[in-house]
Amino acid sequence: MTSTAVQNQTTVTQTGTVDFKLEVAIIPVADADRAKQFYTRLGWREDADFPISEGHRVLQFTPPGSLASIIFGTGVTKAIPGSAENLLAVSDVEAARAELIDRGVDVSEVFHGLAFSDTEATRVPGPDPERKSYSSYATFSDPDGNEYLLQELTDRLPGR
Repeated sequence: MTSTAVQNQTTVTQTGTVDFKLEVAIIPVADADRAKQFYTRLGWREDADFPISEGHRVLQFTPPGSLASIIFGTGVTKAIPGSAENLLAVSDVEAARAELIDRGVDVSEVFHGLAFSDTEATRVPGPDPERKSYSSYATFSDPDGNEYLLQELTDRLPGR
């Protein structure tokens, strides 16, 4: 392979010609009606509730301001209820936390540090002292234990 071929191959890989947009995250739940009540209480928009057949029902909800949605229901996934981990970008993590608490949701305290870690020992109480974008977090879970990480995002990284 010539250096020109390698360069062209790299260019195609970096730029691509087809958009791949995340549209939906599948959330495994044990009780579709209980999940529907929870996501309605969050203030998320109900896009669909399709009873397709006995044992198969698909519900779709979209968080405020999001281009992507979640789907849950019965007969939707083989994943274990409560096994999903998701990230929600918010412009102000403290305001988002307060809004969720007002809606009756149990939300963690705001923290900074290593949010993407399997131990809470890496989480430092309070928002990032400099309030750097991508650096302050809080978490909450739905009734099945599917976890949502709120991440304060005020300035996107270049190219985003």
